[in-house]
Amino acid sequence: MWPESSEEVKPLKTGLTTGCCATACCVAGAQALLSQSENLARKVEVSLPKGQVVSLDILAYQEISGGIRVSTIKDAGDDPDATHGATVFVELILTTSEGVTFEAAEGVGTVTKTGLVLEIGEPAINPVPRKMMLEHLLKLAQETAYLGGFLVRVGIINGEEIALKTMNPRLGIMGGLSILGTTGIVRPFSCAAYIASIHQGIDVARANAFTHLAATTGNASEEAIKAHYQLQETALIEMGDFVGAVLKHIRKLEKRDQTLLKLSICGGFGKLTKLANGHMDLNSRVSSIDFDQLAQIAADQGASQALLSDIKGANTSIQALTLCNDAGIDLALSICQKALIFCRQYIPAHIELEIWAINRKGEFVAMAQEPAKK
Repeated sequence: MWPESSEEVKPLKTGLTTGCCATACCVAGAQALLSQSENLARKVEVSLPKGQVVSLDILAYQEISGGIRVSTIKDAGDDPDATHGATVFVELILTTSEGVTFEAAEGVGTVTKTGLVLEIGEPAINPVPRKMMLEHLLKLAQETAYLGGFLVRVGIINGEEIALKTMNPRLGIMGGLSILGTTGIVRPFSCAAYIASIHQGIDVARANAFTHLAATTGNASEEAIKAHYQLQETALIEMGDFVGAVLKHIRKLEKRDQTLLKLSICGGFGKLTKLANGHMDLNSRVSSIDFDQLAQIAADQGASQALLSDIKGANTSIQALTLCNDAGIDLALSICQKALIFCRQYIPAHIELEIWAINRKGEFVAMAQEPAKK
């Protein structure tokens, strides 16, 4: 579990991606295999795609048949990353043929579905980390006049177990985690890996001919919409708080290829009040429930001054919802309708759009719908 953050305002610490960690292991391993020195580096430098140079600590070396195994600890900084503190390792083996070949070792998954940037059967090592490792290895080979090639097996200790906390199984990445990274740096609370998983989930679903997708804010909303439509796992997009990642990615894709026919967005009532208010990130650190907004919606439906005062003084959105229900005010429907209007700005007209709200028991409390336009 991620530790509670301090109430004291302080700069947030950046971290390094799994791709950067794997590259550091490659550098340390190649230096050990290609140099004549018996001194094994305890710290190595890695050049990131944008030119920055970072230094990483090497945890351990181990001789293996034909090569060496090198490990380091993933430090995600202050970002709530599932792989923070994980041991990333590379088994580096010298080969007679030129070039670099990548394989998945323990804890790194294999692609089993179409729609990802990698082909089925490929180890889940994304293009930028591959490029980083390749460039560093080829540079060291040139510096040491080495004419052979490298076999790179990338792994993560307990990666298969950690992967259960991610969306990898749903994306068709089986057997472990993905080696990720586009810049090498993890920005605190950017949740870039999570957003990338959302995008990948949409891509996989579309590539596998799913025309109806359901994006949900959590487990309860997912179970509710899944049961209602009897949807398969691949059609379910666990967006969490990042509704903007869904809306923007679908808008971009459907401008080129209009294969999606229906999108259902399902979330807790409180989360949807934020969406109705125009927020793209529904996390409490970014947006909060606006009780004045809820009171105004109730006022538009003829709520009494006493009810408006109670809504403004409510502790939770569900309390406000209960007050309105008791007074015959359909607050939930109005929230869904306003959220629908906001989302339609991003979702093309040829896609049928729905917004579903649930209560804390996982029960539907309202739904707004707009059919597709031909």
